[in-house]
Amino acid sequence: MDLGTLRRKEIIAPLRNGTVPRRGLEHLAVGLNRFEAAIDEELEHVAHGYGAFKAVRGEYGSGKTFFSRWVQHRAQQRGFATAEVQISASETPLHKLETIYRRALESLRTKEWDSGAFRALVDRWFYGLEEEVHARGGPREPAALAEEVGDLLETRLTAVRDTQPLFATALRACYRARVEEDNATADGLLAWLMGQPNVGASVKRPAGLQGDIDGTAAAGFLRGLLVLLRETGRKGLLLVLDEVETIQRMRADVREQSLDALRKLIDDIDGERYPGLYVMITGTPAFFEGPQGIKRLAPLEQRLYQDFSGDPRFDSARATQIRLLPFDVEKLIEVGGKVRALYPTKHPQRIAERVGDAVVRDLATALTGKLGGKVGVAPRLFLRKMVSELLDKVDEHEEYDPRRDFKLVVDTREMTSAEREAAGLETTVDDIALDLPSQSDGERRSE
Repeated sequence: MDLGTLRRKEIIAPLRNGTVPRRGLEHLAVGLNRFEAAIDEELEHVAHGYGAFKAVRGEYGSGKTFFSRWVQHRAQQRGFATAEVQISASETPLHKLETIYRRALESLRTKEWDSGAFRALVDRWFYGLEEEVHARGGPREPAALAEEVGDLLETRLTAVRDTQPLFATALRACYRARVEEDNATADGLLAWLMGQPNVGASVKRPAGLQGDIDGTAAAGFLRGLLVLLRETGRKGLLLVLDEVETIQRMRADVREQSLDALRKLIDDIDGERYPGLYVMITGTPAFFEGPQGIKRLAPLEQRLYQDFSGDPRFDSARATQIRLLPFDVEKLIEVGGKVRALYPTKHPQRIAERVGDAVVRDLATALTGKLGGKVGVAPRLFLRKMVSELLDKVDEHEEYDPRRDFKLVVDTREMTSAEREAAGLETTVDDIALDLPSQSDGERRSE
């Protein structure tokens, strides 16, 4: 496994904290081979200018976030930009497209840029337009160059300009500010293009812009982003909307708006309004089957319905809605072995001898037992214990031998509500999600 120490630490550190790594998940993937061909086919379809939508369902612990980030890695390797947005009532409600757009731009990533990808892509596009103008004998004086590049920019954005002209207007003004070396204005206009609120009027007024981006504008700006991605050599955009099940705990009116927004997004993708966009949502079975989920909106249920009554072995990976199966003990052991191989240590022989397969199996079996035999909710705690209680201690202490010194202790303070429920422990008041018809937009986010 040809990975540097820093990359290994980057993968292992989140596991120590009980969270999912942002990068490197392809080195930990277990049981995802059956999805590879279908996902790659869909990405190829989107790369040819079409849209795609995928719903991923799974119980807690089945690896929905892990799966979506694995797909993001595959997409980036194929030249896509990716963005991940976690849905929540207070910060990113699904029916507020302007908020989804802003969060997507903030998290936009490519194979080359892990952060700041939007600004980097805009810079690359401006440079490419300049080169094109120069190649056809265009002017080199700053003012005249800015005018010709601006005209070319608007030509490339014709399809977007007809429905949302402000996207091209803001980019043209941003380029002019760059040419004039007015970096503060250029940065402010880019922030406005990204949907950031509170951009000063002194930045917007000279460009003919007013107010902040609303939902209608965000739809046009998203199409503009897709054009910009193609202009800079990207195949398209993979947008992950994670934890859509939080819709169920929103106020009734907000929930209805969110479900309808999801229905409209699917229809817009099918209607080819977003060429080059692949949207993937993740949610629990309750969202797809329960009374507060998609069942509340019949047209949405019809679009996402999938019959899962048959043998899971014969599920189609090409279906609009796919299901992830819970971990079993053997998969836990397999991923434990992968983590052991990735662990950045100066004592590989010691790690191999003292954290052998038998020790990994004992941890998986014992932890599953403490969780009432429910392997599906065990992966997070298993990986956390694997790193912090086995690998870290063996690496740091020459005398430490898990076969003699390790005793599995699982404290309720390190457990999520789903893990406490599996262990048969009392649920606290803080874990209870309320659905009250009040004016409050409070939320207890699912752990």
